[in-house]
Order: sequence, then structure tokens, then C-alpha cells
Amino acid sequence: MVTVAAFYTFVTLDAPDARRGPLRALAEAEGVRGSILLAGEGVNGTIAGPRAGVAAVLDHIRSWPDCGALDWKESTAEATPFGRLKVRLKREIVTMGAAIDPDLVGDYVSPADWNALIRDPEVALIDTRNAYEVAIGSFPGAIDPGTDAFGDFPGWWAANRDRLAGKRIAMFCTGGIRCEKSTAFLKAEGVADVHHLQGGILKYLEEVPEVDSLWQGECFVFDQRVSVGHGLAQGSATLCHACRRPLTTEDRARPEFEDGVRCHRCADAFTEDQRARFRERHRQVLLAEARGAAHLGPDAFRKTVTKTR
Repeated sequence: MVTVAAFYTFVTLDAPDARRGPLRALAEAEGVRGSILLAGEGVNGTIAGPRAGVAAVLDHIRSWPDCGALDWKESTAEATPFGRLKVRLKREIVTMGAAIDPDLVGDYVSPADWNALIRDPEVALIDTRNAYEVAIGSFPGAIDPGTDAFGDFPGWWAANRDRLAGKRIAMFCTGGIRCEKSTAFLKAEGVADVHHLQGGILKYLEEVPEVDSLWQGECFVFDQRVSVGHGLAQGSATLCHACRRPLTTEDRARPEFEDGVRCHRCADAFTEDQRARFRERHRQVLLAEARGAAHLGPDAFRKTVTKTR
């Protein structure tokens, strides 16, 4: 078994370029793979490897100034989910199109206190995730900005800030990083009373009993589970292997749906030649499953599809 750790922290990170080499050398020596992003606004990564190796990398990052409180979500896997190690310098650790001042982040609200906050009629609740994530689950009454990417959020805020003036703002996302950055962005825009769900939806679903939960639907996750529900149990959503969007049971019942080939969201998005390749790919996956053999599956075609869309 390998240990998998996902982590981030918004801090003023001095000389991220000078930190990259030693961090990469340590991770390589410890047999750790994955992706780590360094920027002036902090660090963000998901890594996997031997428990001792993952711990060594996390301890190294925690030794940096103001990073001692680094928190992470830990899980295990039978094999490493990463083929190599990437340690990259970026302008942002999550792309919004605007770097933030880490000292400006909004107030953390624990999952235990979240229900009371969002029941307040003076609170405007904003879901900072992408529209396809919101489509399969959210909190009741949450505003859906309808964005296709996190980088669209500043533009949405500029167009909507007047109607939300005077409101207390509460924001949430999957694991906490997008809503935390959004609160810092809003505070830089002059909004004083801003809050975000600590640990994101995943922490809420893990800690709040279903009988007390206000969450409706499922939560999209960026891994092979596709979605999770209360207690982080695997959900019922699947992926469209053409456009990579989540599909509910109702979505799969629509006439546009063809397993492995298209859904109602991308029915007109690809050429017939591409559809033919998708059908052949799906046929090969089914044949491999019938033989009890492994198949690379749809993920092997993601780069090709991206380049041709």
C-alpha cells in the first residue's frame, strides 16, 4: 500500500524558485511521486509513496516559514496513482487569474458550525465550483455562478457584486482551496464579512451526520470515484468519457447518451471521426473487461481529445 496526501496552504512564500530544487531532490530520494505547485501565494500538491517518504516531504514543507500549520488529507492506494514527480513554479497555486494576499483570507467556519451560518437569511451563499460540479449536488439556496472554470469567478463577481452588497458572504468548494482563495479575492475587493467552509464539502460530508446535513445530491471529485455522498461513500455518478463531465442516473437515461461516446452536454461537440474512435475505444474496454484484463481506458485518450476539441 502507498500513502496519498493532498495538501495546500496560502502563505507568503519567499523565493519559491530556490525551494523547488531541494524539495524535488528530497521527494525523488524518498520515492515520492505526484504534483506540487509553488507560488508566491503558497503551495498546493498531491503526492504518493511510502508513508515515511510522504511524511518526510510534508515535514520539509512544514519547516518553511509560516508553513508549520500545513494540513493535509491522507488516504491509501494499492499502487501509486502517479507516473512521475512534478514540482512546478506557478504564478498561482490554483488558477483564478489573480494572485492573492494570503493574509486576507476570510473567516474559517467548521463543518459543525456551517449549518447555522448558511441558515441566516442575511448570508449570501456562493458555490465557487464549476457549473458541471454544481449540477450533481450543492447546498440549498446556494448561488451558482455558472462558471466553466475557476478563472471565470472574478468576472462573475464584477457583474454581481452590486446585488450582493451589504450581505454577509459564505463560500464553499470541494476541498477548501477555491473558496479560501475566493474569500481573499473578495476581501481585496473591499468585502469585509466573508466566510468559507473549512475543509470544503468533503470535510462536511465526512463529519456532519446525514440526519443533520443540509447537503443535497452528491459531490463531484477529481478521481476514479467520480462522486461521493455522506460519509464519503462512493456516489452513483459516472463520467462521460468524451467530455469528462459527471453524469447522473437521469443524465444516462437521456436519448443523447451513448456509453463511452457522448452525453447531452457534448452531443454536438465532436466530429464523426472522433465519435468513431470513442466507439472503438469503448469496444476495446468492454472486450478487456470480458477477458478479465486491464485496459488503459478513456484516460489514455484524454490528451488526444483535448487537442482536437
